[in-house]
Amino acid sequence: MNDAQLDAVYTRLCKTMTQLGEAKTSLFLARFALLAIGEMDDANVSLRLIDEASDGIAS
Repeated sequence: MNDAQLDAVYTRLCKTMTQLGEAKTSLFLARFALLAIGEMDDANVSLRLIDEASDGIAS
C-alpha cells in the first residue's frame, strides 16, 4: 500500500466512525479488527499487532 492509498483508507476509517457516532465506534472497531485478522491469516502477526496497538495506552 502506498502513501496515497494508506491516506485514503485512514480517511475512510475516520469518516465511517464519525458517521456511526461515538456510541457505535467501539463495536465498529471490534468488527473491523475481526475482519482484518481473518484476512491476515497469520496468528503471530495478529498477536504482535494487538500488542503494538495497546502500547502506550493507559488503562
